[in-house]
Amino acid sequence: MCRGFLIYIGIDYMKLLTNKIEFPDVSLASKEGILAFGGDLSPERLLLAYKSGIFPWFEAKEPIIWWSPDPRFVLFPEDLKVSKSMRQVLRNTDFVVTINKDFEGVIKQCAEIKRDGQSSTWITSNMIDAYIELHQLGYAKSIEVWLDQKLVGGFYGIDLSNGVFCGESMFSKVSNASKVGFITFIHNSNYKIIDCQVHTSHLETLGAKDISRSKFLNYLK
Repeated sequence: MCRGFLIYIGIDYMKLLTNKIEFPDVSLASKEGILAFGGDLSPERLLLAYKSGIFPWFEAKEPIIWWSPDPRFVLFPEDLKVSKSMRQVLRNTDFVVTINKDFEGVIKQCAEIKRDGQSSTWITSNMIDAYIELHQLGYAKSIEVWLDQKLVGGFYGIDLSNGVFCGESMFSKVSNASKVGFITFIHNSNYKIIDCQVHTSHLETLGAKDISRSKFLNYLK
């Protein structure tokens, strides 16, 4: 899915958010998954969004766009696929995986990674500030991957404390770094479901798949 200027698609039925911390029902989202735009990135609004199956996703110079796609791309930990070659990497790796050691470093590295189909980063400076605040409040987590004491991979997301982890973005500067971090994280956690939001071939190879939005919302309850 490429966002670009999708805000202009179906703008007649997209809701412009006010200062009130609320969202329209997710059933009102467009076929692309766009639910609303505007509002802010306050901790209160972000947490309500994630608990409601909604997330922000927009590029620089765009207003905040709120999404709730159907289907939803997720990973059930029991479905995690680890290839034979990846098992060998995990056994013989010099990578060191940590959690919450350098949240700011991870999110900034994620912002700098160039991605296909995006003309600019969606992890803007105000997005970085908002998620650092969520991290300080104990909701946002980072997983770091180190090689020779240098940060070479990692990802971050939101822990909803109900068995759901909402992954946001990952980066890798060295081959297999992000995969090592992700697999290690899954193996050492007790989540029921990992929200990957929208399809990526990278996570599909690890076992992620589409489920209906209604089924995903049941996991959030």
